[in-house]
Order: sequence, then C-alpha cells, then structure tokens
Amino acid sequence: MLIDPNVLAVFLTASVALAMAPGPDNIFVLTQSALHGRMAGVIVTLGLCAGVMVHTTAVALGVAVIFQTSALAFTLLKLLGAAYLLYLAWNAVRAGAADFGQAGHRLAPRALFLRGLVMNVTNPKVAIFFLAFLPQFADPERGPVTPQIFLFGLAFVVCALAVFCTVAVAAGSLGVWLSRRPRAQIMINRAAAVVFVGLAVRLLVSQRFGS
Repeated sequence: MLIDPNVLAVFLTASVALAMAPGPDNIFVLTQSALHGRMAGVIVTLGLCAGVMVHTTAVALGVAVIFQTSALAFTLLKLLGAAYLLYLAWNAVRAGAADFGQAGHRLAPRALFLRGLVMNVTNPKVAIFFLAFLPQFADPERGPVTPQIFLFGLAFVVCALAVFCTVAVAAGSLGVWLSRRPRAQIMINRAAAVVFVGLAVRLLVSQRFGS
C-alpha cells in the first residue's frame, strides 16, 4: 500500500482540525452562503477545493518553492489576492436588498466557483503551508513521493468538503431568514464587505514562513 493506514489516520485527523479552525476559507464560505444561499456556499467550496488541488500540484512539482524563496513572487501573488478581495468588498458595499437572494440576481455557479478558486489560489500562504504540510507525511520507502502527495492532497479535499459544506448548509439557513428582511439584507452585505476587507488586510500583512 502506497500510504501507511496509521499515517493516513493522523493526516485525516489533522486535516479535519485545520478545516474546522477559523480561517479565510471557512469564513469565506460562511459569508457567501449567508449572502447567496447554501448551494452557493457548496459551489464556492468546490472552487476552494479545486484551489487546494492547484496547490497540491504545485507542491508535487516543486513550484511552491518559488513562493517560499522569492519575496517578489510572494508579494505579487498576495497583492493580486488582496485586490480581488477588495473588489468583492466593493461589490458587497454597492449591493442593496434587491441583490440579495432573488433568483434574477443570484450569481451563476461558474462565478461562485471562480470566487472560491481565485480566493484560494491567490493566497501564497496556502501554497507555502501545503509545501510544509504535505511532504512530511510522504514516505520515500513506500514508493514515489509525488503520487503520495497527490493522494494526501485529495484526502485533504475530502475533509475540507465535509467541513465547508456543513458550514454552507448552516449559514444558508441564515440566508433564507434574511431573504425576507430587506434591511437585514443590506446589513449582511455591509458585514460581508468588512470581512472581505479584513481578509485582504490579513493577506497584505502576511509574511513568508521563515522570513
């Protein structure tokens, strides 16, 4: 067997704990689910998990090392991510009650998926985290390391899907309540804008591991 079952059990436990810990991704799922419904949160989650596989591929191919060793690459990627978050914040500030929860104004699944994907891929801290996290579970004595890293990445995606979809369903119930309250709709949009700005600031002030 390519992966030791005991090591896999430890990895899955750590992955669930990491997915449950408050962070940019699950906060993003929560706000999008409250704004656009539980299915929107699930689609955003799929985008985030696609981003995880991008980072996993980068680790397996050694590309993630660039963001750990190059201050310029790290800075450019986090500026791109912060700009996207500020763009989402601006849209949330502009949104009114009519933009919330109505079929004619809901974001298309593709747009929601891309939100999750871009949110995850443009965070260089995630790339560096996976560079530090995934390889430590791989065992060269059990075979090629690259396939093991891909398998661990897929296992992490399964854990993240379970946790984030649970968040999406719970937060989506709040969206149903808000859909009948126009003033509350505007307030949650403003709150989402604050969250997006906060995530952007957090990303901008982040430093490379070991720097």
